[in-house]
Amino acid sequence: MKFVILRLYRFLLFFYQKVKNFLFYLNKKEIQIKAAAYTLPIFVGGRVKITSNTFLGKNVCFNGMKIYGLGKVWIGDNFHSGAECMIITNIHNYDHGKAIPYDETYIEKNVKIENNVWLGSRVLILGGVTIGEGAIIQAGAVVVNNIPAYGIAGGSPAKVFKQRNIQHYEQLKKEEKFY
Repeated sequence: MKFVILRLYRFLLFFYQKVKNFLFYLNKKEIQIKAAAYTLPIFVGGRVKITSNTFLGKNVCFNGMKIYGLGKVWIGDNFHSGAECMIITNIHNYDHGKAIPYDETYIEKNVKIENNVWLGSRVLILGGVTIGEGAIIQAGAVVVNNIPAYGIAGGSPAKVFKQRNIQHYEQLKKEEKFY
């Protein structure tokens, strides 16, 4: 009888640990969307943190995105992000600050991402940038300058190295074939 009770105890302890670990995993998933304006549907996968100064279009898909800072962020329709992307709209005042390396003043810069933009995983976008319609940003890119419409960009800093086929793009857009 002792043996049966011991086995049952071990099983319950094992089951308890599995449930506890699963609940811990669920609590770690960070989803905070405080967007100023949005249109459904919004698809969320991975950890997402969106500020209240963010305006979202329709059919937006985040596979991991964090937006930091007080600047405004506009994200257009049919946007898709890879894992662990980040947008930072504030920078420290290092140029005319009252201390070195910087003072307590933040400089806010807005970000605009137009319709049908796709960001690869771990893309970093800094404030003051516009990413044009239909642009694709390669994984790991650091976007510090504007990216034109239909541009395919990558690197650090991100540079356009190719253009999309505009006729094909416009045909798909006309047929409303959005993913």
